[in-house]
This record gives sequence, structure tokens and C-alpha cells, in this order.
Amino acid sequence: MALDGDCIVFVEVRSTGTDDANRPAESVDAAKQTRLTELALEFLHRHRLLEQSARFDVLAISWPETAREPTIVHYRHAFEAVGRGQMFS
Repeated sequence: MALDGDCIVFVEVRSTGTDDANRPAESVDAAKQTRLTELALEFLHRHRLLEQSARFDVLAISWPETAREPTIVHYRHAFEAVGRGQMFS
């Protein structure tokens, strides 16, 4: 979790050892999004932050063995809250 101004940002970090920079982000499928939404709502409820704006970002990292440095892509607003409940950004 991070803050962007007054917005709570839930960040899912995914990585791969291949050179496909899209693969990690694509692994955040509908089931994963539902689970992340449930966890975020639980966190917001527990900390009495349900009125706070929130969003989901994905940080995708690909670092094949042949590369000196990883490729890092930050997807802001990667997906909307899914399943039960609502969240607003």
C-alpha cells in the first residue's frame, strides 16, 4: 500500500524472469482482482478508511537472466474494484 496525495494505492507487484514485459501484468486476472478488492475493502474497513479514495496499481517487473537491469512498468489505475462492494478513486 502507498499514498498518492489523499488516495490510498494498493499495489500488486508481479515479476517474471522472461523478457515479456506484459506477462506479469496480465497475470492479474479476474480472480486475482476479486481477491485484491476483498483484501482492500477489509483493510479500509478495519482502519475506518471507507470514505477515503483508493485505487489499484500493478507494478510489473521482467528481468531475464541475459539483461543487466530489469524492465519495470507501473500501471496506474490498473483495474477497477470488482465483486462485492464499491471503491472510488
